[in-house]
Amino acid sequence: MFANFLIGLREGLEASLVVGILIAYLVRTDRREMLPMVWGGVAVAVLVSLGAGAALTYGPNGLSFEAQEAIGGTLSIIAVGFVTWMIFFMARASRGMKGELEGRMDEAIGRGGWSLALLAALAVGREGLETALFLWAAAKATGSTAQPLAGGALGIAVAIVLGVLIYRGAIHLDLAKFFTWTGVALIFIAAGVLAYGIHDLQEAGILPGLDNLAFDVSATIPPSSWYGTLLKGTINFSPRTTWLELVAWFAYVIPVLTLFIITIRGPRSTAPTTAPAVSTATP
Repeated sequence: MFANFLIGLREGLEASLVVGILIAYLVRTDRREMLPMVWGGVAVAVLVSLGAGAALTYGPNGLSFEAQEAIGGTLSIIAVGFVTWMIFFMARASRGMKGELEGRMDEAIGRGGWSLALLAALAVGREGLETALFLWAAAKATGSTAQPLAGGALGIAVAIVLGVLIYRGAIHLDLAKFFTWTGVALIFIAAGVLAYGIHDLQEAGILPGLDNLAFDVSATIPPSSWYGTLLKGTINFSPRTTWLELVAWFAYVIPVLTLFIITIRGPRSTAPTTAPAVSTATP
């Protein structure tokens, strides 16, 4: 559940910051009449994200076991790809997000209000679709229980509260540090989802080695125990891990973590690392 809370918190906070910057810019430049366009774009993005989550949850149920595993494994790997891209994107963009968004807003305003609605929909919808896909993969990995969804929903709720507080100027958050630490955590979480996706493809018969175990500690760490459930819910640890899953886990963690450390230690801009300053005026 913690892993999904982290996904909801991180993605939700990014979306909240985007919305806060858009609204603050319109208020500050006395373009309040365009605020409904922003909220309309946000509403469309939320509906599309919810629709995608529903389609993932209820779509494959009528298929054979092998087909479900093949689809589940493929989507899990795609989810890992999206999350990996998001980790590196925010590591580079968190310091300059405000200026980049305002530049895009000027272009959108020049093209008309619907362009502004599209900008808001794309900015928020990207986070929503990534969240829906990754939460679905996590829910499937933990046995399709409601805990991953509850954790993600709680994370999104906390993110919205933080976004409002940042917009009001009530708190200041060091975005660079926040996205760095959550990025490290998500690398290990994504590695677990990748390993589970590999396992799904093995069960579907697409990849070999389903019975070729690297280790089996299910007697020491029963999957139904509280600590087995905790490990499964946080890092997708499987007591019965195949060699292909183990190799995939290390093949992901080692290069991605190395590149991430190089990225965050690279040349830094002089822009402030605190949360983007926004007007405290209410729309």
